[in-house]
Amino acid sequence: MTSMTDPTAPVPVERTEEIPWIAPHAQSPTPAPAAPAPPSQPTPEPAWAAHVHTATPAPPVPTAAFPPAPPSTPPASAPAMLPPSTPPRRSGPGWGSLVVVATAAAVAGGIGGGVIGARLDDGPSAARPGNSNVGQVGSSTGPTAGPGATARPEGSVASIAAKATPSVVTIRVAGADGSGTGSGWVYDDKGHIVTNNHVVASAANSGEITVILTDGSQRKATIVGRDVSYDLAVLKVDPQGLTPLPVGVSADVLVGDPVIAVGAPLGLESTVTTGIISALNRPVTPGDDADRSFINALQTDAAINPGNSGGPLLDMQGRVIGVNSAIARVSGDSSGSQSGSIGVGFAIPSDQVKTTADQLIATGKAVHPVIGVFLDREYTGEGVRIAADEPGRTAIVPGGPADKAGLKAGDVILTFDGRPMTSPDALVVAIRSKAVGDSVELGIERGGQKQQVTMVLKADTQ
Repeated sequence: MTSMTDPTAPVPVERTEEIPWIAPHAQSPTPAPAAPAPPSQPTPEPAWAAHVHTATPAPPVPTAAFPPAPPSTPPASAPAMLPPSTPPRRSGPGWGSLVVVATAAAVAGGIGGGVIGARLDDGPSAARPGNSNVGQVGSSTGPTAGPGATARPEGSVASIAAKATPSVVTIRVAGADGSGTGSGWVYDDKGHIVTNNHVVASAANSGEITVILTDGSQRKATIVGRDVSYDLAVLKVDPQGLTPLPVGVSADVLVGDPVIAVGAPLGLESTVTTGIISALNRPVTPGDDADRSFINALQTDAAINPGNSGGPLLDMQGRVIGVNSAIARVSGDSSGSQSGSIGVGFAIPSDQVKTTADQLIATGKAVHPVIGVFLDREYTGEGVRIAADEPGRTAIVPGGPADKAGLKAGDVILTFDGRPMTSPDALVVAIRSKAVGDSVELGIERGGQKQQVTMVLKADTQ
C-alpha cells in the first residue's frame, strides 16, 4: 500500500502539463482473473492499479493522487485555508512522457480525509511525547534472525533481511469499498504497527484489518490513529512475540547510501529488494483534493511495487530510515495501465515517521506545522507569491508566524531554509517536513528588494 508523489499542494494541471503518478495499490487477496484483452486493445489495468494525476510538475518530481475517497465522514481539515476548487495550474517544465505514481495498497477505496490547502495557519502546539519502547533511534541493535535462517556475514543483505523480515507484516484490509493488502512493521513492544494511511483508510469507519506475520499466523488489528497529510497510520495488535525494528535517523542519510526495502508486493510477503538512495527532499503529493498527502520524500531505486506500501526502507544496519509509499513509472499513453517499478520509488523519512507515529499513539491525531498565509496559485514567476487580501479574508493570518515575522500580501517567497521554492506544492511539503516549534528562515522579495525573515512554526488548528 505504498503511495507517494511529487509536488506538494493540490494544484490542478492542464492535461498537457500534468504528470500522472500511479499509486501502487496492492492486489486484492483473491483477485478474479482478468479476461485477456483483444490483440488490438491495450491490456486492461489490474484491479488494484489507481492512477494519480499530477499537479504541475515541480522541478524535482510531479505530484500523485490517491484513489477517490470512500463515502465516509472525512476528518476535520482546514476549510478556510483550502485552495479554490479549480485553481489554475502554474506552468511547469515539459515532460517527454507520462509519469504515473502507484500506491502499493490493494484497497479498492480511497482515503477519507480533508484537503490540505495552501493556508498555513497557527494554533496551540500539541505535545509530541517520545516512546521509550520504540526501537532505539540510531541504534544498530535489531531483531535476531528467525528460525532456520542461514548464517551470513554481519551487515550483509542476507543477514539484515533474516533479522528484519520477522518484524515486517502483511496487512489485509476488508472494507465497504473493497479489500486489499499492504505492508507494515513493528514499531514498539506494545503491539503498535506502522503503515501508510492509504493502506487502511477504507476500513477506518467500518471493516476489518488483519495483520499476517511471517510464520503465517494472523492477528486482528485496530486503528490507533491515522493522518492523511503525512499518509501514516498506526495499528494495534496483540504484542506477544513481536520484536520492534530499530528506527534510524533519516537526516543522516545521503544520496548513494545502500538501502533495503521489505514488504509484500503483490501480496508476496517477506519480499526483499535492494538499491540506493537516489535523491533527497523530493516533494511528492499523492492524492486528490479529498485526501492529499505532503511528503518530503527519500527517493530510491530499490524495487517497490503494489503491496509494498507501508513497509520499511532499511539502511545497512537494519534500521528503518523510511516507509515505502509510492512509485513512479513512464507510460506510453494515458489509458491508466499500470506496471511495476521502474526504479523510482519514494519513502516517507523516518524522522517524520517517528514524530507522527508518536503523536498518533499519544493522541490519535498528528499535528501539522503552518506559517499562516494564503498562496497565489495563479502566480507563474520565480518563487511562491503570497495572495492578495480579499473581502472578508486577509492573505496573512493575524497573529500567525508570517504575521509576526512581518510578511505582507504580495511578498514572494524564494527560499525556505535555503531551499529554492518553485511551487506552492514544494513550499507546503517543506513546511510539513518540519515540526511545530521549529524556527525557519525564508528568503523573500518585496518590491524588487530581497530580504531574510525568521519565524517559528505553529500548529494548524483548522
